[in-house]
Amino acid sequence: MPGLYYEEFEVGETIEHEKRRTISESDNQRFCDLTMNQQPLHLDEAFAADTPFGERLVNGLLTMSLAVGVSIPDTTDGTIVANLSYDNVEHPEPVVHGDTIRAQSTVTDKRETSDGERGVVTMHVEVFKIDENGDDVLVCSFDRTVLSLKRPS
Repeated sequence: MPGLYYEEFEVGETIEHEKRRTISESDNQRFCDLTMNQQPLHLDEAFAADTPFGERLVNGLLTMSLAVGVSIPDTTDGTIVANLSYDNVEHPEPVVHGDTIRAQSTVTDKRETSDGERGVVTMHVEVFKIDENGDDVLVCSFDRTVLSLKRPS
C-alpha cells in the first residue's frame, strides 16, 4: 500500500506532496457545473471584472479537493477507513485560472480508537500557489481527520 498505516504517522512530521496541479478554466467550469455552484465570481468574466479581484476566481472547494487528492498517495491511499472531518478551512488568498498549486500535510495529532484496532490521525493541510517569482503563497489551509488502519499483524 502506498498510504501510511496508523503507526507510520508521526506527530510533527510534515509530508511534502510532490504532485502539483495547474488549474485550468475548464477544470473550474466543470467543477462548478458538477457541484451546481453557479456563483458568477467563478464563471462570469464580465461580473468578476467588476469585483475587487478583477477576474474570475477558482472555486475554493476545488482548491481544497485537489489538495486532498494530491495528498492521498502519500498519506491514506489504501490505508484509510474513513475521512472523519475537515475543520478550520481558510482561504487567505485567491486562486485564478492558470495557477499551479502544491500541498503539504503536517501530522498534528494521533490516537488509537477505543477498541485499539484502528487509529485517528489529524493532519493540518496547507495549499500553496506558486507565484511569478517561484515563491509559495498560502491559498488554503484546513485540518483533515481520518480513521486509519493499523498495520496488519
